[in-house]
Amino acid sequence: MRVVIAECQVDYAGRLTAHLPMAKRLILVKADSSVSIHADDRAYKPLNWMSPPCTIEVRAPQPDEAATTADLDPRISEVWTVTGPQGDTLQITLGEVFHDSSHELGIDPGLQKDGVEAHLQELLAEHPTTFGAGYHLVQREYLTPIGPVDLLLRNPEGGYVAVEVKRRGEIDGVEQLTRYLDLMNRDPLMRPVVGVFAAQQIKPQARTLATDRGIACVTVDYDALRGMDNAEDRLF
Repeated sequence: MRVVIAECQVDYAGRLTAHLPMAKRLILVKADSSVSIHADDRAYKPLNWMSPPCTIEVRAPQPDEAATTADLDPRISEVWTVTGPQGDTLQITLGEVFHDSSHELGIDPGLQKDGVEAHLQELLAEHPTTFGAGYHLVQREYLTPIGPVDLLLRNPEGGYVAVEVKRRGEIDGVEQLTRYLDLMNRDPLMRPVVGVFAAQQIKPQARTLATDRGIACVTVDYDALRGMDNAEDRLF
């Protein structure tokens, strides 16, 4: 991973345009070629980013650099052009660089699920028809280059279904599943792969984001899966 702290201006061009004026920010370039730009807030969420695979071209600034004002030109040290898989671009215009280092992180073992979440994944693997009649399990912890998908299923039509399992469904879980789907759908032998976000509770914001991205949401009854919920004992 390359870690850069520098003054930078960021201009995105693609389905829309976005502009970040010159300011001191953190830039992360990861081993998967993704690039993200962060401010000193928002926890994990970047101000702008480019998902992998992408290419990075670094060049010296031109005398009258496009997309910058004349007063910024003397401060520019170099210009990065990051091109995404769909041809969209992220131009990062760097001013003063305060820190620039690279680190080898190695293979990450992945998030260790708590007991309930791990057991929930195991129960759903045993009961794939929770997601619909005719669904069957292909593999638990299906490995991708960026981490394991909790469950890989096939639906009655034979299509692949990637399932992300959480105890509490939040936005970061939807983002995680989105990254898996983006990668898996580049494989012509697998696509189209659809996504399902499964959790005991799903926050409204996460449900809205999932729906917007074409990801189905399933609220799971943990006790029912464990066989501890007797329908005859219910008042409603």
